[in-house]
Amino acid sequence: MRTLATAFSRKLTHAGLAAGVAAGLTLAMAAGAGAAETHGVTDTEIKLGNTAPYSGPASAYGTIAKAAVAYFDMVNARGGVHGRKVRIISLDDAFTPPKAIEQTRKLVEGEDVLAIFLPIGTPTSSATQAWLNSKKVPQIFVSSGASRWNQPKKFPWTFAWNVDYPTEGKIYAKYILENVKDPKIGVLYQNDDYGKDILHGLREGLGDRKNAIVEAIAYELSDATVDSQISRLRSAGANVFISATTPKFAAQSIRAVDALGWKPVFIVPSVSNSVDPVLTGAGLDKSVGIISTSYVKQPTDPQWKDSPDYKAWEAFMDKYYPSGAKNDWLNPYAYGMAYAMEQALLRAGPKPTRENLVAALEGIRNMEIPMLLPGVTATITPDDHGPLKAMQMMRFNGKSWEAIGELVSAR
Repeated sequence: MRTLATAFSRKLTHAGLAAGVAAGLTLAMAAGAGAAETHGVTDTEIKLGNTAPYSGPASAYGTIAKAAVAYFDMVNARGGVHGRKVRIISLDDAFTPPKAIEQTRKLVEGEDVLAIFLPIGTPTSSATQAWLNSKKVPQIFVSSGASRWNQPKKFPWTFAWNVDYPTEGKIYAKYILENVKDPKIGVLYQNDDYGKDILHGLREGLGDRKNAIVEAIAYELSDATVDSQISRLRSAGANVFISATTPKFAAQSIRAVDALGWKPVFIVPSVSNSVDPVLTGAGLDKSVGIISTSYVKQPTDPQWKDSPDYKAWEAFMDKYYPSGAKNDWLNPYAYGMAYAMEQALLRAGPKPTRENLVAALEGIRNMEIPMLLPGVTATITPDDHGPLKAMQMMRFNGKSWEAIGELVSAR
């Protein structure tokens, strides 16, 4: 009896152990499945990924990522989002597509981030867009105005931020037709979606007067200078010059136009109109009279100094990003995007996933964003992933940008 009882007891014990092991495996598998579904989120942290040109031909844009990271340092000091600290892992892509692909894969497959936030640049973000969408990884607030960021049927996981470049091109066309008698337009454009979209919008905006474009010349990011292209545009008889370039080449354009003694109506797109480093690098005296657009409060414009959001931004810069330039509009630009990202994470709730983060973004309506111009608000819907739709024409007076006219809507 004792032997039978002992054997029976052992049998029960082994059965219980087997059941316990099975139950433990089931729980572990369930926990593993849950962890796999909640990418980049733990009980204490939310991980976001970012690639930025800290080196290379567009390194001036690196400050955008630095300012956004600093913004979330401020958020974390306040307690984070739903009790979690937000960590942005920002990697250098040198503004080259192969490096952007490598670094983005590292962020998604190695770091398992919740989303890619504020990837900077047209060529780099274009190189990763299809792959991110195939993996169902949100690509949020691409720092570029290319039209491809607002194609939700084709790329449902991608979200734009900037007013798109075709719209910006149309705004320049409108300004030229209204203000330049007998325009002869020369365009220098970057040989990618950025430059081509500006040129496309310009042609569309000119309508039956598109023959006013006397010459359009592309340049490559690998080019050392754009001096020869600018000389050709002047020789073509252009009295309007649009430099659809990134900051390094925008500064070169300003210096080259001055060196030639050329006096065209000079237009520089919004992404390359920073007082520092672009205009200061080229020479403020050489930059007087340049025309551009913006939807962000220019920090050099004295009219904003007493506005509450400007004061809050200035205090943020002093405490969290003291090395950042206060006369570079890219820093308040990043601050506004980071604010919108914080709001999206808050709306996604205490259990954020990639899916409910997208739903939270697509529910944004007429959101007021700090450091955007009055009247510019953000709206995102399932059918429209382009939040911003209006810009302000402006002219540089040697110290700061001055507004020209009223806001111009994309419509």
